[in-house]
Amino acid sequence: MPNVQKDNTTFDAKVALRKFALREVREPIVMECYGGLGHLYRACYARVRTGVVFEAKPEKCDVLGLQRPHWAVYEADCVNALSGGAGAHLCVNVLDLDPYGEPWPALDAFFQSDRPRAERLALVVNDGLRHELLMGMGWKVESIRTMIEKYGNRLGEHYLEICRELVETKAALAGYRLDRFVGRYCGHAQQMTHYLAVLVKS
Repeated sequence: MPNVQKDNTTFDAKVALRKFALREVREPIVMECYGGLGHLYRACYARVRTGVVFEAKPEKCDVLGLQRPHWAVYEADCVNALSGGAGAHLCVNVLDLDPYGEPWPALDAFFQSDRPRAERLALVVNDGLRHELLMGMGWKVESIRTMIEKYGNRLGEHYLEICRELVETKAALAGYRLDRFVGRYCGHAQQMTHYLAVLVKS
């Protein structure tokens, strides 16, 4: 993946969006699918006592475990773990996806797995896929194949609208309807896409 997807210049925007998400639910129970070294936890979730975090790298998992002793910490690829039902002991109402690239496999795994569904779910995403789409490389990305077939290969200019449509479609399969969606392009050359979706059970 291009290095631009590791653009960390948008940290303040990430924090602001997550704080907004926390205000959308009562008694937040957070699932952070890409824990990293816990920078977003310290800025946003340190007062949230109940949550789940996934991180594939053992050395980072050690940090996360010490950082949040009341959370469930999984040393695992989040897509595989979610597909297997990891974290289903909690009724998560804030889902945080901050991959270096695309969020769609993790979102599919969450919605398609057997787990309790909160009445109201705030989904907050930092999506790094737009760079590839602006380069006309969307045809290589399996998770958006249906959008390529529907709209063609140049999705980058309208990626935020594509994100809204994908979230709405995927959420509906898990019994949710879209109540609110806000987002923006940011980062180097506007290649990152940040968005928040508020979903309610239909």
